[in-house]
This record gives sequence, C-alpha cells and structure tokens, in this order.
Amino acid sequence: MGLTKQYLRYVPSAVFGLIGSQKGNIVFVTLRGEKGRYVAVPACEHVFIWDLRKGEKILILQGLKQEVTCLCPSPDGLHLAVGYEDGSIRIFSLLSGEGNITFNGHKAAVTSLKYDQLGGRLASGSKDTDVIIWDVINESGLYRLKGHKDAVTHALFLRERNLLVTSGKDTMVKWWDLDNQHCFKTMVGHRTEVWGLVLVSEEKRLITGAADSELRAWDIAYLQEIDDPEEPEPKKIKECPRTQDTPEAEDGALEADEVSEEDRILSCRKAGSIMREGRDRVVSLAVDKTGRILACHGNDSVLEVFCILSKAEVQKKMDKKLKKARKKAKLNTDSGEEDPETSVSMTLQDEIHRVANIKTSSKIKSFDLIHSPQGELKAVFLLQNNLVELYSLNASLPTPQPIRTSRITIGGHRSDVRTLSFSSDNIAMLSAAADSVKIWNRSTLQCIRTMPCEYALCSFFVPGDRQVVIGTKTGNLQLFDLASGNLLETVAAHDGALWSMSLSPDQRGFVTGGADKTVKFWDFELVTDKNSTQKRLSVKHTRTLQLDEDVLCVSYSPNQKLLAVSLLDCTVKVFYVDTLKFFLSLYGHKLPVICMDISHDGALIATGSADRNVKIWGLDFGDCHRSLFAHDDSVMHLRFVPKSHLFFTAGKDRKIKQWDADKFEHIQTLEGHHQEIWCLAVSPSGDYVVSASHDKSLRLWERTREPLILEEEREMQREAEYEESVAKEDQPAVPGETQGDSYFAGKKTIETVKAAERIMEAIELYREETAKIKEHRAICRAAGKEVPLPVNPILMAYGNISPSAYVLEVIKGVKSSELEEALLVLPFSYVPDILSLLNEFIQMGTDIELLCRCLFFLLRIHFGQITSNQMLVPVIEKLKETTISKVRQVQDVIGFNMAGLDYLKRECEAKSEVTFFAEATGLLEEKKRKRRNRRKMILTLT
Repeated sequence: MGLTKQYLRYVPSAVFGLIGSQKGNIVFVTLRGEKGRYVAVPACEHVFIWDLRKGEKILILQGLKQEVTCLCPSPDGLHLAVGYEDGSIRIFSLLSGEGNITFNGHKAAVTSLKYDQLGGRLASGSKDTDVIIWDVINESGLYRLKGHKDAVTHALFLRERNLLVTSGKDTMVKWWDLDNQHCFKTMVGHRTEVWGLVLVSEEKRLITGAADSELRAWDIAYLQEIDDPEEPEPKKIKECPRTQDTPEAEDGALEADEVSEEDRILSCRKAGSIMREGRDRVVSLAVDKTGRILACHGNDSVLEVFCILSKAEVQKKMDKKLKKARKKAKLNTDSGEEDPETSVSMTLQDEIHRVANIKTSSKIKSFDLIHSPQGELKAVFLLQNNLVELYSLNASLPTPQPIRTSRITIGGHRSDVRTLSFSSDNIAMLSAAADSVKIWNRSTLQCIRTMPCEYALCSFFVPGDRQVVIGTKTGNLQLFDLASGNLLETVAAHDGALWSMSLSPDQRGFVTGGADKTVKFWDFELVTDKNSTQKRLSVKHTRTLQLDEDVLCVSYSPNQKLLAVSLLDCTVKVFYVDTLKFFLSLYGHKLPVICMDISHDGALIATGSADRNVKIWGLDFGDCHRSLFAHDDSVMHLRFVPKSHLFFTAGKDRKIKQWDADKFEHIQTLEGHHQEIWCLAVSPSGDYVVSASHDKSLRLWERTREPLILEEEREMQREAEYEESVAKEDQPAVPGETQGDSYFAGKKTIETVKAAERIMEAIELYREETAKIKEHRAICRAAGKEVPLPVNPILMAYGNISPSAYVLEVIKGVKSSELEEALLVLPFSYVPDILSLLNEFIQMGTDIELLCRCLFFLLRIHFGQITSNQMLVPVIEKLKETTISKVRQVQDVIGFNMAGLDYLKRECEAKSEVTFFAEATGLLEEKKRKRRNRRKMILTLT
C-alpha cells in the first residue's frame, strides 16, 4: 500500500427528484417544430426540458455550479438564453443541448433577459443595477447602460424603433435610445417597486405592475424628429390616443406642459388603471406573442387573465354603448325628442376586459403563455411545491372555463425530503417527505413507486427489500408493501415525533427513539389478517427503555451488544442491549447530537452535532479521539462507508464532506446543493451516496476508480481560490474611472486573464523568433552559405507557420465574448508589437472584422499613450491607409452578396406568385367542372 493511504474520489453522478426550482422562470420552447408541448424549467444549475404530453424529461442543458435565475428563448426557437446567479449568461442550442456562447458582464444575479425581434441582440438586467446589450451573432458585449439605482426587473426592446424600456426596484421605468446609449426619459409615476412591464396595442401602450393591486396603463405617443422644434408641445400630442388630465398628484408626475428634451422621441401619459383581485405585489406580468392576452399573478395561486380588444372591437363596443345611452336618454325625456348631448366616454376597462382567473393547486412562482390562432390559450405554471401544471382556456367563449390538461408530479416530492435509504442490493433508493414515499431505481433514476404517507422522519428497507418501514412526526410506524404499493399497517409507537430508527444487525427487529423520552425495541413477525389466509409482515413491541430526555438518534453496534442513544441534553448514552444497563456516557458537545453512526467493526462511534463539530470516540472506553470542526452550520447527517473507517457528513452549509476517522483528515468536499442538506444515505457497497436538500433536489454521487491524493486535492483547492480572487480584483479599466465602475460590457474573469496570458506568450515567442531569424540571416551572410534554422516546436506543432501567423492563430483562438477583456488586461509594452502585427495581418486581407475589432479597441483604451508616442506615428499612419482600403473591400463584397440575395429573394417570390395563381386558376376550373357535372345530374334526374 505504500506510506500514503489511498482514497477513491466520489464525483457527482446525477440530479433527480426535482421538477423545477424556484429562482428562475418557466418558458415554452419549440422543439421538433412543435409549439406548446415542451417547456424549459430551471433545475438548480441545470435546465430541464419537459414534454408536457408525456410528462417526461427529454433534455438536460448542463450548467456548471451557479443556480439558474432567468430563461429566455430566442425568437427563432433554436436557442435558449440562460442567466445565472453569478451574473453569467449562457446561450444553449436546443437542437444539440450544448452551451457554446458565454457572456460575463454582470457582478450579481441576472434578473431579466430579452431578445430583440430578430434575435440578434440580447438585453440582460441584473441585481447589480446594470443593463447590458449583447451582440449574439458576434458573441460580444455591445454596451452597458447605467442609471437604475436598484435591481433591474424587466427590459423590453421596441419592435419598430431602436429603443429599450426597463423597469427596476428603484420605482423607475427608464427609456433608452440605443443609437446613442443614453436614457432619454424616466417615468416617475410609481411609488413602489416596478415588478413587470409589457407593451401592447402595437406598442402604443405600456402596462406596468408594481407592489400594489393596480396595473397602470400609459399611452405612448411617438413623436417624429422631423417635426418643427418651434411648434408648441400641446399641438404635437393632439394625436395621442387619450390625453386625459389625471387629478391624482402621485401619478400625474409625468405631465409636461412645455417642450422638453425628453419628449422629442416619445411622450407618455397615464391612461388609467386596471384593478387586480390580488392585494399583494405583482410577481410576474406577461403578454402572449400576439399581444392579445395579458396575464399577471401575485404571491398566491391565482393567475388573472385579461383580453386586450382590437380597435374594431372597441369601436363596436362603443357603438353599442352609445345606442344604449341614446335609448335611455329617449326614455328619460318627457317630450320624446332625442337628446343631442348624448355621448359616451371610453374608459380603459372598455379596451381591456377581464377574461377569467386560473386557480392552480399551489402558489405560482412563474408562468408562460401561448395563444393559438384557434383562440385557445395555453398557460404553463411552475409552482412553489416542485410541480408543473398546464391549463387551457378558450378566451373567445363568453364565459371561458380553465381546464387543467396536464401536470408533471411523478418526478419529485411536493416538500423537502427528510429521510433516505438504500436497499441491500444497492439498486433501489427510498426517499420520504411530508406527504409521500417514493422508490427510485438507482441506475435509471426513474420513480417506480409513490405511496402516500404521514410526515416521514426516518426509514429503512426491511431485510429482503420487499417492504419498507417509515417513522413519522406523529410517532407512528408505517409499513408499506413495495410490490403492491399498499400501506400494510400503521402502529402507534411513540407519543411524540419518532426521530430515529436502527435495524438490528441480526435483521430480526429494530429499535426506535422518540420525543416521548423512550427507546422501544420491536421484532418483525408474520400475522394472518381476519379476512385473508395469507400471512403478512407486522411488528411486535418487545421492550421499552425509559430515559430522562427526548431521544434524537439511536444506533446499534454491529455485534448487537451495545446501543447508542443521543439525548436532548447534548450527551450520547451507551447501553447494553441484553440488560439495558448503562455502559458509557459521551459528553463534550455544546449542542444536541443530531446524528451518529458506529463503524463496521464496532471500534469507533462518530457523532455530529448542531454545534458544527464532529467528534470521534472509541467505543471501548468512551474516550474522545478527536473533535473536528466539520461544517459552517449544523451537522445534519453522518454515515460511515461500509467496511471502512471513512465517513460522510452533511451540513446546513450545503456541503457534504468525507473524513478519515483513523487519521482525522478531511478527504474531500462534495459541493452541488444550493440549500441546506437534510439527509444522506450510503449504499451497502459504499459505491454510491445519495443526498437530499431544501432545494428539492436529490443528488447521487458515485465512487470512481480514480485515486485521490490529499496533497493534490489541497493544491487544487488553493488554485481555485486564487483564480476566484484574480477574477474579483477590481482595477479601473479606463483612466479616471471610479473604482468598481465598468465602462465596457464584459467582466474580468479567470478565462479572460488566461486569454491575455496566451496573447502575451505568443508575442514574446514572436519577439524571440524574429530575433533568431535576424541572427540566422547574419550567420548565413558571414558563412556565405545557407545554414539550417532550428524551428520552434510550438510553431512546428501548428504546421511550421511563421511567428506572426502564430500570434494571429492565438488571437483567433480567444472566445469572441472574452476578446475585449483579454486585450484590456494586456500591458502597454505589448501594444506596439500588436499594432505592427495588425498592420501586417490587415494587408493580408483575412479576418478583417476581427482585426479591426482588436485595433479599434486598443486605440480606444490606449489613446493617450499611443498619441504621445512618436515611434507609433508611422505605424498608425500605415494602419489608417490599409484599414480604410481593406474595410472598403469587405464592404463591397458584403454589398454585392446582399444584392445577390435580394435578387434571389425576388426570383423566389415571383415563382411562388406564379405557382399560387396557377393553383388558384386550377381550383376555379375544378369548381366550374363540378358545377357543370351537378347540373347534368339534376337534368337527367328531372
């Protein structure tokens, strides 16, 4: 074995038991050409794609570590943008499931993502108050919009104009002109956080949802730049749909009487309010793609659905109203003549009317809508209790009734899992929560049985793996038969919660400990029911051990001679099983011992406590071998790996740790859960560990054959910490910029630092190689003959390319989204070399867009130093000439290609028109022929 003890590494194998996590939003996605069938749901760090019809998970978009906070499908339906807790954004292909593009720009969680109409740009809002516009095609950040004072809640592109509207928790709604990247209008008509906003009625109206029960509507009038600036403001906005004077002072803050700079592009006037039934804040507000259906919900389980009427429908409604008013006026007048003053005013309620309320089975966390051309509305909900529901509603009916068409429930529990167990053959896993017990197949991760139960706290498989026993919060024991899924028996075992059970090593019985200060011993027995001849399993109470404190945990020693009992007074008492006499007391923990386990040979007992410590004791004399500070919060569960002195602990600090009880060393940490971990189970073979957490996920960890060397593990940990600290260093990017402000859309990460290092190494290699080539030429001249030149192995690996070509390859190898940040990190000493190389590359005429991007960025950030350096003047002059000519060439090529594509488009359209007319005339001829035949038939019959 050698001097160092060898351990084997455990790695994450799967995440299951989770349907959707709460932090992100649910969205419909188009897969295989089908709309309204598939949904994307955040699942901790991954995204699951569910088939609503079959209730199956069909695709997993693999995340890294951070939780998903926001989802947005692209307009073409081929991609899904995913925002994460750390501010990064990844764009996944829904065809392959791979995330090829990563954007790093935000310092905090992404709260909003929105594509523009064509899907070329992506707007992201974050808790760091910034909005960043990303170029999806070029895979780079365009610019950062700063102005909000709190988290951004929503961002929307306008279809027709190059404008963006954003809302934030700072009560502001801001309008941005994206041509010059500045905020030209701030709406201050809200008194509370603005949680959502939508544009309706062909972008002539904005509807906002805040922290009260009111949805505010604002009329938008777009003003033309070409209007006479001398013309007074009231004249300009006469065409505005409805500029009513709002008497309310709080919402009338937007009224402007004189011409202001901000009203040059558009003006906003409050049109009124729609009252919601919910009294709390708007959690989400959305409109479907057609812009006809508006829906919103609060912190409850009701979605309120409204319909936005078209101009023709509103006119029809108003005509009816007017007719009714005239009729009423006619009846009221005594003389019987028509009242000329009869008129009706149009209110917001005439344009937006309530359709129905959809009541779901639990609190709504997020929803998405699809409105089909037939008038059917599909609404999918991600609920608080790990559930996805789909409802359909026909909005065209007079009294539409929502119908629940499908729900995804099998794949997870409604509440947190509090107990886990493995079957003796390592194949089945049991998880139990407040309402149900589920049996999972370990290899396929499919749920094969769901059985309703009381609030479960502890469990185990009965020897033979045909039945399971559950201990509940009410103190009952529940026996379930796995083959039928039936509850065999419920036995009242304790007067308080049944906190712990331990199966006896001879497998003939078990012991239970409860909050009623007793430990009870039970034996398995076969009984025959009155109405059946077959025997079934039951349990028989044999003995009781009365104690002075509540029992939190019980554990048998492997030889069945001793029983360890953890009590509420922070001690662990050890008793003899046969006589129930006291043997040892293990005291030293400051808070109660929540979990404990005895090693396979009965030599050691490890105890985990709420005081965050794990203590390892000898079971022969009860001496404490070592106390380990294990977790940053309570230790919730502890289990020895079978046939070893290694054990796992799970803590409320979201970590699982493996320890060596002989050497008292921390071996490895398994990170993955995003909330506190409640329990874990180790398989009888020791190859698998399963854990359950408050994030509703179950995670399976698998033992590999890869050896784990502790020194290497510590080194890797240090490296990871260093990389994290490098990425967090906040140096000003632009001279004169305040600390923490970021001028560019990107963010410094370890990837950008490594990319910059690669560029620096390439330039250093270029310098060395050019110097070598000069030396070589001098040697050749002196010798009067050609001397062989030694080739650099790196250049040889790239196919004997020149040093300058190698620099270009390295620059091309940097990810598009990381290019600016990598160039930003480069010291100025490398810039002159890069500029002269860029001149050389541009003259060659390849990769002009990339080279120009690098060139303009370097000129922008090093402008002062470049202009003050006399040596660089000729280089810049040359660059000016070559760049202009080459860019013009590229422009011409693109222009030619565009013209060619336009020509092809016209040809295709002309062809399709010809075929359309040919089909139409063919149909007409067919109709005429049928009519003639019918006439002939009638004539012959008569």
